[in-house]
Amino acid sequence: MAQYTRLEVAQVMKSTGMVPLFFHNNLEISKKVLKSCYDGGARLMEFTARGDFAHQVFGELTKYAIAELPGMIMGVGSVTDAAAASLYMALGANFIVTPVLREDIAIVCNRKKVLWSPGCGTLTEIAKAEELGCEIVKLFPGDIYGPQFVKGIKGPQPWTSIMPTGGVSPTRENLEGWFNAGVTCVGMGSKLMAKDADGNFDYVKIQSVTKSALDIIQSLK
Repeated sequence: MAQYTRLEVAQVMKSTGMVPLFFHNNLEISKKVLKSCYDGGARLMEFTARGDFAHQVFGELTKYAIAELPGMIMGVGSVTDAAAASLYMALGANFIVTPVLREDIAIVCNRKKVLWSPGCGTLTEIAKAEELGCEIVKLFPGDIYGPQFVKGIKGPQPWTSIMPTGGVSPTRENLEGWFNAGVTCVGMGSKLMAKDADGNFDYVKIQSVTKSALDIIQSLK
């Protein structure tokens, strides 16, 4: 069961401005990545459940976060149907992120007051998501649409909260473009999860890049 209400999660998304995205099928590696993000100041993690037995890793990772990382809000991304959303909520997911807009996912999340963020690519989809109770819309893929799309949406719908995912990097130039356009927060994955020359995760660098990105975002708010 979720530890945080959807309004609490939405507030942390807004106040920190960034949701790290990550998946690995090894629990110990996942714990180290999660702690690196946490030590860098992140208070949200979207576990992008794209592999076999991802739910088992997520369940244990959430237990670890509850025990060792106070204030870390765990959520799940790449959720494609209501059954999966229900499974992850039973394992402690505090928010659900989807690549597409699906009403069945909205229904099961709303019943438990869990924040859900659907991937939308048109104003019509965004309006429909909000009619279904969405607090923060995921703009996906962000690199295809860009900050100008966000500006276009915020014109007729200044109340809309948008989180672009894809095409977001931890540089001032990139983040400035998104936040000046009016996004509420950004989702950041591969550009945040630094690796060394051997292809292994560089936990120290993940922590430093996380902190740097959050500092830039706070300066832009």
